[in-house]
Amino acid sequence: MFIQTEATPNPNALKFLPGRDVAPQAVLEYRTIDEAAASPLAEALFELEGVEGVFFGADYVSVTRAAQGPDWSEMKAPILSVIMDHFVSGAPLVRAGEAVSEDAGEDTEIVAEIKGLLDSRIRPAVAQDGGDILFDHFDEETGVLRLRMRGACAGCPSSSATLKAGVEQMMRHYVPEVTSVEQVL
Repeated sequence: MFIQTEATPNPNALKFLPGRDVAPQAVLEYRTIDEAAASPLAEALFELEGVEGVFFGADYVSVTRAAQGPDWSEMKAPILSVIMDHFVSGAPLVRAGEAVSEDAGEDTEIVAEIKGLLDSRIRPAVAQDGGDILFDHFDEETGVLRLRMRGACAGCPSSSATLKAGVEQMMRHYVPEVTSVEQVL
């Protein structure tokens, strides 16, 4: 098994591409060792020194390191080993009985349009950088759209610029009801 790595705009996050599906049904994020108990792979990654976050995309694993932790030169080999061991073992990504939560409920026409634009144009671009962007809330009175950045994009120095220069411009162009975009932390 050959696993490629890619840098992300976030210097504290690295993207690992195992050459197979990772989480094709729904992206998953783990920010603590307690949350990671739902996933054998996430749990094993959190046991490595300096791992601060794990994110599973459709075909990649994004690992965020602690800013004051070991350098990537020290962390990369153990992370590659854990990922390879997991996929070779055939273990499930998520333990049996652990549900993957999905957003439920009826959306207004504007919210459906926003989510469609996020899914078709924005999320694929953000995924290339090892992260994800999720709809949080749209205030129809003020036009403020709140989005949540995950994976390598959470805490990335350029995420604010991405939201304002890229996402906000696109949203305002295609959905005129959106007046501004804000990040939910």
